Amino acid sequence: MDWRDDGIVLSVRPHGEAALIVGLLTREHGRHLGIVHGQRRRAQLPPGTLVSALWRGRLAEHLGTWTLEVDRTPAAAIMDQPLRLLALVSACAVLDAALAERQPLPPVFDGTLAFLDTLPTPHWDAAVVQWEVGLLGTLGFGLDVSRCAVTGTNDRLAFISPRTGRAVSLSAAGPYRDRLLPLPGFLIGQEPATPAAVADGLTLTGHFIERHLFAQAGKTPPEARARFVEAYRRSALRSAAPLR
Repeated sequence: MDWRDDGIVLSVRPHGEAALIVGLLTREHGRHLGIVHGQRRRAQLPPGTLVSALWRGRLAEHLGTWTLEVDRTPAAAIMDQPLRLLALVSACAVLDAALAERQPLPPVFDGTLAFLDTLPTPHWDAAVVQWEVGLLGTLGFGLDVSRCAVTGTNDRLAFISPRTGRAVSLSAAGPYRDRLLPLPGFLIGQEPATPAAVADGLTLTGHFIERHLFAQAGKTPPEARARFVEAYRRSALRSAAPLR
């Protein structure tokens, strides 16, 4: 059994004395594991590395082995940007922990590839939130921001119900607004993606990622995402502090 596919490195861990178990997100074969023999330097395959992959196994259900050819290393372009590196590691960790193995999800692969291309750009942080929204939608847990769940209009949408994932307008929130999640305006094209708005977006997507992708399976989100979100919030607070 063998096949070729494009892949994104999600995880690498030692296997024996001179091998690695590498988890890839592949375009046509989903999240897939395999062994790379004769290579113990994990730094050669940082998260997000784009590879051309050949998988071989005696039977389709076996772990199998990888032959990998590195095409591009997105992390190399942001090595001096710690927050962006944390965002890259967070995205790969979420995919590695949340996706079922060997389930083809080409839209997730293509969306992740597009997200990786945004990391060197000025709008990388908004792209993290948009990527997480897209991932939730592709996996069947999309947010409904087309109209207010109460009034049926799209006037001044400002919140999201943490239970249903549907938008709620400012006027309809009333006494329940403290129970709702803020809806950042940049997700509906109404406001710029300021650091504070992005932080709200990460809280929003984090709620639904935890609820739908992990809690139902009795798991918790990966620590890599928590580290990124905490670091981003600290950075956002510093950027909002008045100059003295």
